[in-house]
Amino acid sequence: MGHKEFMAEAVRLATESVENGWGGPFGTVITMNGDILARGQNRVLLTGDPTAHGEVEAIRKAIQILNPHAPSIAQDNNNASTLELVPRPEGSPDPLPERARMLMGCTLYTSGAPCPMCMSAIYWSRIDTVYFGADLEATRKIGFDDAFQYEDFRKPLDQRRIRIEQIHPELGAEAYNAWTSKPDNHPY
Repeated sequence: MGHKEFMAEAVRLATESVENGWGGPFGTVITMNGDILARGQNRVLLTGDPTAHGEVEAIRKAIQILNPHAPSIAQDNNNASTLELVPRPEGSPDPLPERARMLMGCTLYTSGAPCPMCMSAIYWSRIDTVYFGADLEATRKIGFDDAFQYEDFRKPLDQRRIRIEQIHPELGAEAYNAWTSKPDNHPY
């Protein structure tokens, strides 16, 4: 299969989501080594979960496929999963010398340009490449306008649409200290 077939599958999933009333026209496939690893569809209307976007659903499924024994990973299988530590890529601004592999080596195909939430999930999952069908302008024209989020992120915290402020940093520091003092913490 090639780019066109993978994108066609993402669009088929998006169309199925619309036809079934599950959510918007957003479908996703994640590939690895030229094969489809996982599929996802927008299921916001089906579940009432605003995070049930096609990209996030596909990422969750890909992780489940690659980590079939997830509950036991933290105890004894970190290096046999997406949590395997790999060196930071050359030229990366990452301050740590290694991080968990996550979905490195994977490619994501999606029917529409990813929203800010999905792009964040894509970055965190370390997917190598993203291909999309419809661009942000086409997505805006059908009523899914994410531009305000991209714009809001650029503003100082006190000027954002949602009230966001830091309180009791000393309490937050307790959890951070637990992480940094744990000798076997696992960077991800």
